[in-house]
Amino acid sequence: MDSKAGSGEGGTESELSRDNSFNRSGSKHRYRRSMSYGEDEKALLVFSGWVYHVGVNSIGHEYCHHRFLYIRGKYVEMYRRDPQENPGSKPIRKGIIGPTLMVEETGVRKVGNEEYYTIQFYSRLDETKKGEIACTTAEESKKWIEAFDYAKNQAEYELSRGGGARNKLSMEADIDLEGHRPRVRRYASGLKKLIRIGQGGPDMLSRQGSSLGNSGSFGDFEGEFGDAIEAHEWKCVRTINGVRILEDVSDSKSGKASLVKAVALVDASVDTVLEVILNTDRQRRYEWDMLTGDLELVDSYDGNYDVVYGTYDPKYLTRWQSKKDFVFSRQWFQGQDGAYTILQFPAVHKKRPPRNGYQRTTIKPSTWEVRSLNGPDGSNTEKCLVTHMLEIHNAGWGKWKKNNYSKFEKTIPYALLSQVAGLKEYIGANPSLKCESSSMGGHSKHPDGELPDEFYDAISGASSSTTEDEESDDEPEKEEKPVKEKHASSALSSSSLKQTLDATQDANKELDPSVPPIHVDASQFNGSLHKGKDDADTNCWTSPGGAGFMIRGKTYLKNSAKITGGEPLLKLIAVDWFKVDKATDKIALHPKSQVQSDAGKKLPFVLVINLEIPAKPNYSLVLYYAADRPVNKDSLLEKFVEGTDAFRDARFKLIPSIVEGYWMVKRAVGTKACLLGKAVACKYFRQDNFLQIDVDIGSSSVARSVIGLVLGYVTSLVVDLAILMEANVEEELPEYILGSVRLNRVRLESAIPLDG
Repeated sequence: MDSKAGSGEGGTESELSRDNSFNRSGSKHRYRRSMSYGEDEKALLVFSGWVYHVGVNSIGHEYCHHRFLYIRGKYVEMYRRDPQENPGSKPIRKGIIGPTLMVEETGVRKVGNEEYYTIQFYSRLDETKKGEIACTTAEESKKWIEAFDYAKNQAEYELSRGGGARNKLSMEADIDLEGHRPRVRRYASGLKKLIRIGQGGPDMLSRQGSSLGNSGSFGDFEGEFGDAIEAHEWKCVRTINGVRILEDVSDSKSGKASLVKAVALVDASVDTVLEVILNTDRQRRYEWDMLTGDLELVDSYDGNYDVVYGTYDPKYLTRWQSKKDFVFSRQWFQGQDGAYTILQFPAVHKKRPPRNGYQRTTIKPSTWEVRSLNGPDGSNTEKCLVTHMLEIHNAGWGKWKKNNYSKFEKTIPYALLSQVAGLKEYIGANPSLKCESSSMGGHSKHPDGELPDEFYDAISGASSSTTEDEESDDEPEKEEKPVKEKHASSALSSSSLKQTLDATQDANKELDPSVPPIHVDASQFNGSLHKGKDDADTNCWTSPGGAGFMIRGKTYLKNSAKITGGEPLLKLIAVDWFKVDKATDKIALHPKSQVQSDAGKKLPFVLVINLEIPAKPNYSLVLYYAADRPVNKDSLLEKFVEGTDAFRDARFKLIPSIVEGYWMVKRAVGTKACLLGKAVACKYFRQDNFLQIDVDIGSSSVARSVIGLVLGYVTSLVVDLAILMEANVEEELPEYILGSVRLNRVRLESAIPLDG
């Protein structure tokens, strides 16, 4: 991000480092002030810069989101990105700073792992309406207070003119920056008005009960769609009350356990379903969860991770084990496609030691996935696919799936699978949950004709969604229609194969055809992580090609058709596996970098990907991709290499795939393509014959939690990654893969010090 953006007349600017636990992107923190002129030629100061929006969401987790504030006169807007550097960006919050707003500096306090200078806002008419932002320095905090004071004076000036100005100001309601845009706000209020199961009589409950009903276009939606080809082969074993029970039969010889999931279509938004699953309130839980007795939130971290204590319902236990309790951790995150994933693991916590009279047991690891389904054209009905997945020992499972084995239906695994049915029935019997997101409601006004809310409401802390406002409101992406995953062994159709070959030929045009290609000899490069000799080799890398990935085909914009990837455009020549004290940028300039070798300096172009992995110690996985010719002018690759950071952020895409490894890690990583520039902080460094991309995984709490899980199993994982640029217009299609890599059971201790 450019730290020297213009600031207009009388502009002032202060730059502050943002190297902290919430954002380690290294970009400069800015505070800008400029002049603009409105009616009556009265000068309006414009203040803008980065702050942290701090609060506590509805399930008790503290969040701290990096946001760009823009104040013009008495109007204030909040963005996810700097609108001057990202034209067309829309505010995720907007409103007024009214005369009843009180601004108070509350000093230094610890948020997460860092200390911040906090500013609290509240209404002098209602102190329950309050919110908080945080700054990294006292000087910055002081300037923001001055900015709000000036804006408040502007509001009072308009009131002093009387007449229409007073009437207009009185119409401007309180902005809600508490994490609730209109859609989110509706389901929050709905959850406070939960209707008991059975309201409307038993007839209503039976009518809404266990039938899938007319699902229309949703009937075949399986929810297992991704951009990497997986080897799962799901077979429906039984259907119970509109819930399908499926088993992964792709590896039926494993013997000891089976991977099983329950899948159901639910008439509610993904946010509503997430709230119901995460809610630990006893009365609400009793209405859909027949397994757990009591649940209690023990601790929470980073806004998307918590620890929960619970007990089992005695009916699933023997009389000799009539009381069992457990502790488990939950991590959840929202993908760029809007789907939620919840990971549940057994845990130990010092606040909940073993309890007298109870036998401490270990829960079964499981995952929840909640994926939105688009309603038919013109329909406001929200639906989602809910999947609960777990591993079950084959002892009782094998007999039950073949016949009605009653003993299995009295076990905890069966009760876990039945939670989806309970959830479906519960939401079906509660109209407030089904209908809370069917209409958008009114919008607030702004200077261009919209009436905004007032600022203190906008930043108050009670967020009803665990992701608060993480969904992107800027430049909404074209909805990607699902493409069914294929089994790894399925054959390519002749049409798909032809498209893949055509895509490979088109990709070659990205490099200058007038220059004869050179021979790129990977043996001249000696990365610290060695190239694997065969599939049995470990702690190594290989080049898997692109056949395991699904990318956008030539007709994607018309029918969402995807094709298998062809051979990558760039050749993977080396991989470095470094151990570093802290996240390190511009590794390509380091003497140990492959780019600085004699052979590296002779290459026409090298793409260097530096994956900065937060841990103790930190790691850098550096991938070097070489071209055999210079980049062709006016190509998409040239626009990416020489373009702006905003353009790169919008196009830089990664597709992950866990080829071998623990199934929970597979679910956490997923197979969906990710625009890295929108998910984590990416920095770009263009010099000489290379472009380096530093991917700061630690800049996102969600990415940190996922990578932490991956590192715990890394020595047993085979991971494939594909790097590409997203194609958004017909001229750029079909997509092609820039480069790919397979990391085979990498050992953490094999990383070498970068400086040493």
